Amino acid sequence: MTNEQYYDCIQPYQNACQIMRAKLEVLNGSLYQKSSVSPIHNIQERIKSKKSIEKKLEKLGHSDSVQNAKDHLRDIAGIRVICYFIDDIYNLVNALKRQSELIFIREKDYIQNPKPNGYRSFHVIIAVPVYYLDTMEYFPVEIQLRTMTMDLWASMEHRVCYKKLPEHRDELAEAFCQYADILGKIEEQFEAYNETGMLEEITPAQITENPTEG
Repeated sequence: MTNEQYYDCIQPYQNACQIMRAKLEVLNGSLYQKSSVSPIHNIQERIKSKKSIEKKLEKLGHSDSVQNAKDHLRDIAGIRVICYFIDDIYNLVNALKRQSELIFIREKDYIQNPKPNGYRSFHVIIAVPVYYLDTMEYFPVEIQLRTMTMDLWASMEHRVCYKKLPEHRDELAEAFCQYADILGKIEEQFEAYNETGMLEEITPAQITENPTEG
């Protein structure tokens, strides 16, 4: 993939990312209509680099063509949403599900079902319609929704565990599992200050992984 091909490839994903961010910012100001509070603390976005695209395609056993990137990658465009409370995450996901033009491709709830290393987050891949002069096409955007506590853990785990020598990794992994438990307990205490709660009595159990996706 040449540099020119890369920039042509990522343009519609940048457009999809901008559209998705705009939707999230609208929800941030309107989700809790009867309250002055907002669910989102921070929104971050990124487009996968040329090197990362090529490396992932190689790992999947594909050549680094633009078509293969489009056919096999769902995380070229990414958004990270940092929320205040766990309920904010589920309320945002449910609000996005009510927008008929969006297509949910896949979702993973690592809040209710944390990874073995202690990682918690809610992942969704959403197909976003991008309109041009005489056509429309869907492009996927991967969204990670976390509380500030979850983001603190994930950021520190990435910074510390990937910078240490391999012989220290087991020890670090055990320590970070303990930190995840400690932060989870702190987060539970913070939840007592959540004045909004779960909208329309929708529980996390009602948000399930799409059975048609692997």
